[in-house]
Amino acid sequence: MNLRINGTEREVAEGSSALLIYTLRDELGMTGAKIGCAAGFCGVCTVLVDGVATRACITPLAVVEGKEITTIEGLAQQDASGAVRLHPVQQAFIDAQVPQCGWCMSGQILTAAAFLQTNPAPTEAEVVAAMGENYCRCGCYHRIKQAVLAAAEQMAAQVVAATLPTEVRA
Repeated sequence: MNLRINGTEREVAEGSSALLIYTLRDELGMTGAKIGCAAGFCGVCTVLVDGVATRACITPLAVVEGKEITTIEGLAQQDASGAVRLHPVQQAFIDAQVPQCGWCMSGQILTAAAFLQTNPAPTEAEVVAAMGENYCRCGCYHRIKQAVLAAAEQMAAQVVAATLPTEVRA
């Protein structure tokens, strides 16, 4: 079976009934998505499937075949010079010093990235609701909320900057 992960076609040996989390971690060595509850409740295993936050621990491979899967390993992008540019959500989580143990962070970050794609100017209440199904055992919810709001501001600024004429950007 072929899967498209982080922009690259990957052939995997697992059958279509195998779960995505085990294929990512055990077969492909992509350990950014963690296993938490293994029942789809905690959000630790979240990846993006065609831009939608998806619980990899309950998702059979057959469901994601032919779709674009993005893991935390593929969220950052390289610019033309080859330098890695973190996604605004990743940078905001670093700037806000969100992680304590870090176990839930990849799921938190990917959930936030998907949310901000659909709601680029959220209120605090909308952020709390959108992130409410991702659990953090360390209780970093206030910093998570602040980071998501900061990322939304950063992403909005990038959109505005991209619409400016070239001579004004320089």
